[in-house]
Amino acid sequence: MRSANATAAFPATLALSADLAGAAIGRQRILQAMQLRLPAGRWSAIVGPNGAGKSTLLRVLAGLLPCDGQISLLGRPLAQWPRAARARQIAWLGQMEGAADDLLALDVVMLGRMPHQAWLAAPSPADLAAVCQAMRQTRVWALRQRRLGELSGGERQRVLLARALAVQSPVLLMDEPLAHLDPPHQADWLDIVRERVASGSAVISVLHEISMALLADDLLIVQEGRLLHHGPCNASATHRALEQAFGQRIAVRALDNQWVALPKIAAASASVA
Repeated sequence: MRSANATAAFPATLALSADLAGAAIGRQRILQAMQLRLPAGRWSAIVGPNGAGKSTLLRVLAGLLPCDGQISLLGRPLAQWPRAARARQIAWLGQMEGAADDLLALDVVMLGRMPHQAWLAAPSPADLAAVCQAMRQTRVWALRQRRLGELSGGERQRVLLARALAVQSPVLLMDEPLAHLDPPHQADWLDIVRERVASGSAVISVLHEISMALLADDLLIVQEGRLLHHGPCNASATHRALEQAFGQRIAVRALDNQWVALPKIAAASASVA
């Protein structure tokens, strides 16, 4: 388990903050009033039951959905950022992200460098280096000359993750980034996240894999469009709120020196570290 000192105090620098009165998709109100403070140099995982509003919240934070209220990026209202400058500060990996299947994997990842490029300019050495680094991190460099439509679901997901990493932004937002990834590549993703956080970036991810989310620094627990709890992953209050959000159908336990979430039926047989 992480030590209490690892999550005892938030860093002073805020990557994203939100003061929301609510958000809707069409006529359907999805999010209720909430306030968020998401610091730099920290991984925040958003969790909650199906339909709780997790993806909607992430899209609002990215500026992809309108909201009643204000989102601030690095201390500046999101609406005041010029489009290209904002795209250099926030990288986005969406759920079931689309891309042209006839593009080569290398070209898909290069799309992440567009905010850094002048109109119709050829890729710079810095662009090529960023793309190469991102594709090696996600273990898709060998696939660079393959078309996206030829790849498996997991390979495609890793190419799209590389595209987000190639932006080299201080804020990285990911919605269900572990979709289609097998356990070894999930472990690679975790290493990438920890490296980004260690470098001072803020990582915010929506995850269904609750035990993986418990490896983050902080949990944002969303229930019925409301922020039920926001706190360190190793805090007992966070564990209680997590169990509450899922109707007491999961139990958070210490197992093999880390926190895991188990289906309630299996909780009694788990060994407690």
